[in-house]
Amino acid sequence: MSVRRTLVLLGAGAALAAVPASATAGSPTHPTHPTHPATSQPGPSASLPAKAKAYGRFCQGQSKTHVAGTPGTPFSTCVTDMAKLATGRASNPHRVCLNESKRHVAGTKQTPYSQCVSGAEKLLKAQAKTTGQSTPAPATAAWRRG
Repeated sequence: MSVRRTLVLLGAGAALAAVPASATAGSPTHPTHPTHPATSQPGPSASLPAKAKAYGRFCQGQSKTHVAGTPGTPFSTCVTDMAKLATGRASNPHRVCLNESKRHVAGTKQTPYSQCVSGAEKLLKAQAKTTGQSTPAPATAAWRRG
């Protein structure tokens, strides 16, 4: 009886193994995926608008947590300030960042205002470098000459 049982099990195993092979033999192929037009990514020397306006890299140190009673996060307001500066709606880093808090946050080296100003100055330098202009004098130098 054990020989008979073994033969039955082997036959059932062979039948199960043959089912997936026969099922895939006649299966329809999947349709091809649509092709998308090739878009070239801008290189490191591309202009700032060509880089998809990545202003967040100048605000990397800002907090992304919401503060009660204020709209948005310090990071989002910094990105908005950088966009204003880059599009020409504002020209002075100190004035564009006035909406940032000047209070120190525990665990950070700078205030949100000072982080925004330093990021804005880096943005202006990057813009001047890509357009070939000389870097503008810092906005703080005018009142020091006095």
